Amino acid sequence: MKFCDKVKKERRAKGLTQQQFADILGVSLRTITNYEKGESYPKQREIYGKMAEILGVDINYLLTENEEFYINANEKYGATGAQQAKALMQEVTGLFAGGELDQDDMDEMMKAIQDAYWIAKEKNKKYASKG
Repeated sequence: MKFCDKVKKERRAKGLTQQQFADILGVSLRTITNYEKGESYPKQREIYGKMAEILGVDINYLLTENEEFYINANEKYGATGAQQAKALMQEVTGLFAGGELDQDDMDEMMKAIQDAYWIAKEKNKKYASKG
């Protein structure tokens, strides 16, 4: 299940409107709407933690491996790093969409690609600063 679907499902299960959830979380209604449409994700790990607390779920339920990868890329390399990380994952996912890999193999492959991303960033210091 995607992050956007998890947020919407859990918010509704708690009986909260988008506005109520936004107010409790301390963000705008537009932010919640964008989360639930899958148009944006929290940029800070603390927001995931607060969301999990409000919704009564484990943070790991909201924070999938790819979303954590995007946050880490953003924290370490800024918006440009996060965009590069997201583009990389989308391209790789597209390559294997409808393919023959089972989910465990796909998860391992995605982790290996993420590891390769970090190694490349470390070796190429030109892109290592926040942007």
